[in-house]
Amino acid sequence: MRPVENGIYITVQAVNRSKFIKRAFHAFGAIVALSGGVAGTAAYAQSAPQGAIVIPDDVKIFGNDNPNVRRATAVVNGSVITGTDVDQRLALILAANQGQISDEERQRLRLQVLRNLIDETLQIQEAKASDIEVSQAEVEQSYARVAAQNFNQNVGAMDAYLKRVGSSPESLKQQIRGELSWQRLLQRNVAPFINISDDEVNEVIARLKASKGTDEFRLGEIYLAATPETRDQVHNNASQIVQQLREGGSFAAYARQYSQASTAAVGGDLGWIRLAQLPGELATAAREMQPGQLVGPIEVPGGFDILYLIDKRQVLTADPRDALLALKQISINFPKGITEAQASARAEQFAKTIQTAKGCGDVDNVAASIGAQVVANDQVRARDLPGPIQNAVLQLSPGETLPPFGSVDEGVRVLMLCGRDDPQVDGGPSFDQLMAQMEDDRINKRAQMYLRDLRRDAIIEYN
Repeated sequence: MRPVENGIYITVQAVNRSKFIKRAFHAFGAIVALSGGVAGTAAYAQSAPQGAIVIPDDVKIFGNDNPNVRRATAVVNGSVITGTDVDQRLALILAANQGQISDEERQRLRLQVLRNLIDETLQIQEAKASDIEVSQAEVEQSYARVAAQNFNQNVGAMDAYLKRVGSSPESLKQQIRGELSWQRLLQRNVAPFINISDDEVNEVIARLKASKGTDEFRLGEIYLAATPETRDQVHNNASQIVQQLREGGSFAAYARQYSQASTAAVGGDLGWIRLAQLPGELATAAREMQPGQLVGPIEVPGGFDILYLIDKRQVLTADPRDALLALKQISINFPKGITEAQASARAEQFAKTIQTAKGCGDVDNVAASIGAQVVANDQVRARDLPGPIQNAVLQLSPGETLPPFGSVDEGVRVLMLCGRDDPQVDGGPSFDQLMAQMEDDRINKRAQMYLRDLRRDAIIEYN
């Protein structure tokens, strides 16, 4: 809770989202085929499709080289990723989750950070190979903007904060450089070859109009890939992530580091979608969800999904929560030492007195007669109110009040509705907005393929 203009208390959730083109962070793994005998392997390979990776059922591992037991350093096409690089990037995630991560979870997160750093290095290298440079001045400018928009700090305070949590300004600036480099590379090498026809856009607009009034869902996802052999392990990992999210972990932070879907770069945000666009298993789960609810892990073809419902609305229909409200808040404080029973009795008497007021024009006089304070705000958006109050206030008529709320320490308050401006009917995205969105989606798919090619051709040495 925080105060807004004129003292009315509301909850506000501000979302700052970068307009970077989505990056793909699919985890990659090496599959090694080992056999106990040459003849057995040859016979198996002859029956497999051309190009198939052949792994015998009786696989035997020679030696003690466990690929999962490595120091978190790598050399990617000659560029060194140090343990310090991993530690500093990991520190940002730990800070976002207030350090509430188990040692086992920290190790898995560390490996994911290393994979992300490898991707980032490949993207910067490819941009340089294509003569795309990001100047230090541009990086510094973006860094200052991140400090101001996302952390409400100046550059000096941001530097101190990063060092305090165990990271560094250089680590965040390198991440910014990677994002800018990849964005420009895609704009030059991919975007010019993406073509969306007018007919395609008009077809989507027609479908939107035909689906007017149906529900749309803004969902966050964390997708973990699994094979039949790794199914149980991945399910356990997903279950642990769900548990940590329910204990207060940041969904966006976990999505960025764990999700193997292309939406990882934007914190798992799928944007506004309809259930028909989802696989059946996910559509069934999302249909019953309420905003703020988390479900999962849900088994889907190829792995497991964790879903978070950010918001819900109806297609091309005005959302009542976008109504602009004029409210008056009437409040009294309790004397020190008052008991819970005494406070309840005073709150009940206070509410009855306020109900005698004949609308907002009379409430100031009634409040003054009992020593109550009145503050007014005529610019309160309904969706910015806390959930229980939001739903209740939308049912009021002008001059009506909500039941009193508060506590022994903070006193008791009553909200009176003085006016309401309902939102206009949503006309949906414009032709240009829809075309831009479709272009971004196709660029994102090409970007995934581009990054897979870079991974496949990379020379990576682990130390």
